[in-house]
Amino acid sequence: MKLKSFKTFFGLLIFSLVSFPLQGDEKIDIWKNKKDKTKISNQKETKPIKNSEKINLDKVFNSEISNNIKIENNLIDSSKGSNVFGVYDPEKFNFDLNMWSATNAEDLRASLKRISKIKLSKTSEEILENVLLSISYPPEGMNEKEFANLKINWLIDNNRFDLIEDFLKQNKEFNGKDKAVQYLVDTNISQANIKEGCEKIKFIDSTIKDPYLEKFKIYCLVFDNKNVQAQLLLDLLREQKQSDKFFDDKINYLLGISDKTSEIINEKNLLNFYLSSVTTKDFNYTPTKKTRREIWNYLNAANLIKLDDINDKQKIKELEIAANLDQIDTKIIFDIYKQIPFNLNTLINAKNVYQTLDESDARSLIYQKFLLSEDNNSKVEYLFMLEDLFKKDQLLNIYSNVLSDNLKQIGSENIPDKYKEVVERKISINEEAKLGKVKYNDKILHQSKIIKFYLEDEEQKKIQKDIDKIFKKINKNKKYFYSAKDLALVEALTKDGFKIPEYFKVKDFVAKYEVPKNLLQLIENNQSAFLALKIVEIIGEDEPHQLDPETIYFITNLLNETDLIKLRNKVLISALPKRV
Repeated sequence: MKLKSFKTFFGLLIFSLVSFPLQGDEKIDIWKNKKDKTKISNQKETKPIKNSEKINLDKVFNSEISNNIKIENNLIDSSKGSNVFGVYDPEKFNFDLNMWSATNAEDLRASLKRISKIKLSKTSEEILENVLLSISYPPEGMNEKEFANLKINWLIDNNRFDLIEDFLKQNKEFNGKDKAVQYLVDTNISQANIKEGCEKIKFIDSTIKDPYLEKFKIYCLVFDNKNVQAQLLLDLLREQKQSDKFFDDKINYLLGISDKTSEIINEKNLLNFYLSSVTTKDFNYTPTKKTRREIWNYLNAANLIKLDDINDKQKIKELEIAANLDQIDTKIIFDIYKQIPFNLNTLINAKNVYQTLDESDARSLIYQKFLLSEDNNSKVEYLFMLEDLFKKDQLLNIYSNVLSDNLKQIGSENIPDKYKEVVERKISINEEAKLGKVKYNDKILHQSKIIKFYLEDEEQKKIQKDIDKIFKKINKNKKYFYSAKDLALVEALTKDGFKIPEYFKVKDFVAKYEVPKNLLQLIENNQSAFLALKIVEIIGEDEPHQLDPETIYFITNLLNETDLIKLRNKVLISALPKRV
């Protein structure tokens, strides 16, 4: 039903008078317009800036962003376009709006492609995030649409739900916005907890307008029995021609306006699929290889993945493939394995008969045999037999964590000697490394109390006293060898304004270490952002403390030279202290 203009106005007037907090007296951020709480520092009141003028500063610096960004020569280069996108104030990490200006677009693309193939450590990922999401112009040869899309793709690929929400709040219009909004909505739906999903979605700024988001808001109102508000928003969406027959049919059915609804399962998007599942009696859906990941996630979370026939080998195989692709929880596969029936004789002679069975049956038999084993020697043996079976069918992704977890559960002290070496290699370190408490050692410069300045925010005056005292103490030790880590600390202290004793000849020590010329060239070319990306590649999957001292030195040296002090401190905090 299409509203006429007067009806639209009248409906909106009524809607504005309705008390529509979703719960109690909470404010609804979704529909209520907010005024910016802050303005750009020192900005004078002027007429609205037209698109043809240099840049709309409100788009660059909105209320969520620090207003201390320095613009070189007080000018913004309008030739690069009027829109820049990101989350972080570039000055926060000592970058600026032109941080990519001297970098070729193809170099950035190639670097990010290489980085995407690395399982980054926590420090590496933090540096990448800080660089990539700082507000800036795109590099030479890349338009703003591609640059914004590149950032959004990274956020989605890395499941950064919180940062995507920030990106949407701070960047009103950009290429890839619809994809970002749909990701937020789908993430909420895919967890099969709609109540919590509707709560989360309230925090999306009311100025973010997107048909997919508006549809989810309408469903949330229906879910919370706010039918009047839901009907008004649906009418408005129809008036704007942003609804569709499928959505209208489902909401009308849920509102009780119609008593019938189509039982066609719509897979166009996750919201449509979800609405199909909650409005179809005896909902039954069989996913395939072509089923999208978000639908698999929802099916998994909603416990809608069922195996009606335990003897359906084809269905089991499809589920194994899905689990190998991380589309469903691997626990489902092992629960199926436990259900496959074997007679007592087959279980007793599992080692001799498993190779004669179907692939999934063979894995099921060996897994059951492992569960029934009592001694550690047999358990470990069956675990590795099972690994070979998964590897044979290229399904090792299902099993790698299961193998690791079970070996950990058995305990290294209980592993038979003949397996100890291989077990040490197999146990994966999936948990985030706990750095532990710092143990200061004043006999070693880079482990001394001096590093409290970086670890505990110790006041500068006290640190200077420690520098004088500890250098004097170490200087008395004629056998002391100043390491590359010591030099990294000394250069950082000097950069941060501390005084190093004159008898410590920094230049003599620097001469021993050579910083790669190609990286120094990036500094000369004013490519600090690209240099930071290169450092991400160098650190890679390691934490800085796992790198050799020479690498730690030249990384901190480069970050000092480019004034990237906060990034340098991330490296120092990991690399220098001894922890227990």
